[in-house]
Amino acid sequence: MADTGSTQWGAIMAALKLAIVSETFPPEVNGVAMTFGVIVRELSQRGHEVTVYRPHRPDLPGDAAHPGFREVALPGFPIPGYGLLRLGWPAWGKLERRWRAERPDLVHVVTEGPLGASAITVARRLGIAVTSSFHTNFHSYAGHYGAAFMRRLTLAWLRRVHNRTRMTFAPTVELCAALADRGFNDLRVLSRGVDTRQFSPARRDEALRRSWGSGPDDPVVLHVGRMAPEKNYPELFRLYAAMREANPRLRFVLAGEGPLKERLQREHPHCLFAGFFSREEIGRYYASADIYIHASLTETFGNVLTEAMASGLAVAGYDYAAARQFIHHGENGLVAPCGMPESLQAAAVSLAWDATLRGRLRAAAPASLAEQSWERVISRFEADLLRAAGRGAAAVEAFAV
Repeated sequence: MADTGSTQWGAIMAALKLAIVSETFPPEVNGVAMTFGVIVRELSQRGHEVTVYRPHRPDLPGDAAHPGFREVALPGFPIPGYGLLRLGWPAWGKLERRWRAERPDLVHVVTEGPLGASAITVARRLGIAVTSSFHTNFHSYAGHYGAAFMRRLTLAWLRRVHNRTRMTFAPTVELCAALADRGFNDLRVLSRGVDTRQFSPARRDEALRRSWGSGPDDPVVLHVGRMAPEKNYPELFRLYAAMREANPRLRFVLAGEGPLKERLQREHPHCLFAGFFSREEIGRYYASADIYIHASLTETFGNVLTEAMASGLAVAGYDYAAARQFIHHGENGLVAPCGMPESLQAAAVSLAWDATLRGRLRAAAPASLAEQSWERVISRFEADLLRAAGRGAAAVEAFAV
């Protein structure tokens, strides 16, 4: 994705030595891992020297697709009850030794776990510029895991971690405002791009649809995501039941893994649970479906919604995060006020039975993401990182997109 502007940028500004610290990274599949997989690849292609520090994942295949950066594996441990993700142990000594020997210009901490918090401490101790990202509403998750009493403590921890960095990036203006109201400082927007080559209606596959038992005129409802309590599955399946009653020809396909998967399979035998797919393969799944219902209320952005729209699906979701930014109600998708499940159900049911509405929204959706390229998103992020690292402000402003 690098272009002439990026080449000119490199001629004016010396490349940064960047340390990216994250407790999730490809080949893990989730919104944060995907986002920083793309960002690291693109920053490397722009001439920056990037090293990714992440927990060791011997259970996952190595990812040799991005040779332009280095990875340093550090000790970690599975999240209890959620083995698909790991946290990193604090690594004060290891990081300090590495960064004294090979000092980065800037440390960016992607996740607020023990590893990320220790990286901030070490960077501050060594006088290295450090920034951070807010990607997950962990304080909102507490109630979904039977620990609602932890909400205040979790929010206090997140605020302390992020306010020890020079800038905190969040994916929407709306979330930046909400975090500022909760005492977070120095906020910037780091949006999410969409690869419109990977997520495109052109990737529709009729053979795949037939394997789902769907005929040419049988609408397919797709869900992609981590099957975990915070994703609001009880409501999603209530919506599916109402949609199925309105149109018995609907097929329901769910792609993903997570701690709830086995139970959901038992409870909903009429749905097809397709399992885990690579980022490349999942684009074919999106394009081969027709409808996407986004019932989650805990997202900071919601990559799946923009991927579904770019792939030409008729979407409905609650009016916040990516839905608020990209959906124009009745034109390229449908939105419902947060906290009004009956409104989202009405939207979902209308997509189930109204083929004309469904077709009109599907046709309009991809154009809504045409300007949300990773090139533009990463250029803005690059400019902010250079500014945080103390590089020339005039040149930064000249090349900010």
